[in-house]
Amino acid sequence: MPSFTAIDFETATSHYTSACAVGIVTIERGKIIEEFYSLIQPPGNLYQWQNVRVHGITPQQTKDLPTFEGLYPEIRKRLIGRVMVAHNESFDRNVLKKTMDYYRLNYHELNLTEMWECTCKIYKAKGFRPVKLNACCERMGISLNHHEALSDARAAAQLYLMK
Repeated sequence: MPSFTAIDFETATSHYTSACAVGIVTIERGKIIEEFYSLIQPPGNLYQWQNVRVHGITPQQTKDLPTFEGLYPEIRKRLIGRVMVAHNESFDRNVLKKTMDYYRLNYHELNLTEMWECTCKIYKAKGFRPVKLNACCERMGISLNHHEALSDARAAAQLYLMK
């Protein structure tokens, strides 16, 4: 049975460095053993209305919260050396990498593969159309509160386990 970590980020703006929420689901031998969720104060606590419309997270919710740098120890211990899974791995991998760069944190210390496992690509190869997370979940009978980072990470983990 697989062991891996599924992750999902929500962003406050169109910039990869604007993470405003993270969901992390840890799987050991095919079972969820831990879930982690946190809102994150993005740089300058700046938001674009388009992003708020998608995920519903507002500057008022994050104004007094830690930045990514402050949350990094909690994130780091859940990712280091793990097989990583995300529904759109290039997006979530770039949010992690570029946000770490922004705060001058060393991405390479996480010891992650260059590319992660991508449930979007996996289900596209199976012939699924469309391959958006909500469409894949609906077809596979997975409950989802779309654009809520922990729900999205949990759904990616379930899709990966069902591949």
